[in-house]
Amino acid sequence: TRSLRSSKFPTIYANTLIRVERQPTSSVCVLDPKDAAVPAPCRQSLPSQTQSLYSIPGPTNWPLFGSLIELLRKGGLQRQHDALIDYHKKFGKIFRMKLGSFESVHIGAPCLLEALYRKESVYPQRLEIKPWKAYRDFRDEAYGLLILEGKDWQRVRSAFQQKLMKPTEVAKLDGKINQVLADFVSRIGQVTVNGRFEDLYFELNKWSMETICLVLYDKRFGLLHDNVNEEAMTFIMSIKTVSVPVRLFLLSLAKVYIDKKIKRHAEVTGPSDDFLYDIYRHSHLSKKELYAAITELQIGGVETTANSLLWAIFNLSRNPCAQGKLLQEIREVLPANQTPSAEHLQRMPYLKACLKESMRLSPSVPFTSRTLDKDTVLGDYSIPKGTVLMINSHALGANEEYFEHSSLFMPERWLRESCTINPFAHVPFGIGKRMCIGRRLAELQLQLALCWVVRDYEVVATDVEPVDAIHSGLLVPNRELPVAFIRR
Repeated sequence: TRSLRSSKFPTIYANTLIRVERQPTSSVCVLDPKDAAVPAPCRQSLPSQTQSLYSIPGPTNWPLFGSLIELLRKGGLQRQHDALIDYHKKFGKIFRMKLGSFESVHIGAPCLLEALYRKESVYPQRLEIKPWKAYRDFRDEAYGLLILEGKDWQRVRSAFQQKLMKPTEVAKLDGKINQVLADFVSRIGQVTVNGRFEDLYFELNKWSMETICLVLYDKRFGLLHDNVNEEAMTFIMSIKTVSVPVRLFLLSLAKVYIDKKIKRHAEVTGPSDDFLYDIYRHSHLSKKELYAAITELQIGGVETTANSLLWAIFNLSRNPCAQGKLLQEIREVLPANQTPSAEHLQRMPYLKACLKESMRLSPSVPFTSRTLDKDTVLGDYSIPKGTVLMINSHALGANEEYFEHSSLFMPERWLRESCTINPFAHVPFGIGKRMCIGRRLAELQLQLALCWVVRDYEVVATDVEPVDAIHSGLLVPNRELPVAFIRR
């Protein structure tokens, strides 16, 4: 998962509120042009010229509390997201911050991310999630990709790489994804009142869960039906509960259906097109490792994908001109009454640009972490092994130095022939070897979903009041989004 919900962050970063002002004609306004920092040089110094970790600027570090007092002065933890952007404006592309006993170095410049990527080791490390490790150890369960390190991480990652990171392999899943989307789009017309869902985010989470389960287990659970069986109801209720019950439920689910698949396919000697069994057969994973990896894939992929589609729908509702251009592209590429495919998407650059722009303005995860496994020089500073780096992707996307008119929803910026956007300025899935393993699958889900929804419905804003975002591991709206779906 790209979420930090299970890390040691929850008491500091995660369960806090972040106010994000949104204007009627733009999606988010967090950094006005007049407030943009003056571009500063970003260079790599020679080792002999570098300064120490403690030379990195940052907010006042008080005894015991660190910078927590400073954050309270800036409006409290509920506005810490704004504070990170302010700190980058004040201290530059890199700053150091300590909250209680937790110390981190924050990065907000493409050149520093590129330097980190170029110096990445064979087995890059994430922020250690001690509670999750302890929980797995207590239950004698294997670790998944989130908490594995070293050669074991590489071995498990490699087992999934071919199926999940190769575009031609992921493209084969478009039929299953479309199967669920057909039900979801039909459901819009069945259960909305005046075009509005009672809980759009919950509906999108059910869509995302149903899709990932069909991909993994080749089974429909009926999460999008009104009359659901007991198993599906347990599924639906687990989506609304806290994280530990969800993990327990998904882990038990993974065990049951993985065992069924392995048993069913064990007698087949020829080639198989089964997603899960192919991974198991061509790797050296134990069943426990497969259980853990699949469970984490579900936990990490369901809500983040639903969240990304949620914000994309909102951004298009506030930008009808962009939505009109997208509809035109879809109609030009996709024949009437034909189901969109991965092949069709290759001829829809504006659709992909809309999703990129939405994820820039409204990222599901505003920052990710990396733990240095060796001494590393970044810019003017020599940063020691063991330092936790925070990659502030939201601050990057809101910076006028990298995105002109950054507060506006402008998909066209990604299509210009003279486009000079630095690829390290937009990293919604992370960077390097520990990039989100489900990136290709999530992108295909989102692109097909947007194609289905915009083709069949006009997404309209029902009010133009600001929308606040709550940070609980992901950025989610604080109220039901003011959008309605009107049948075209």
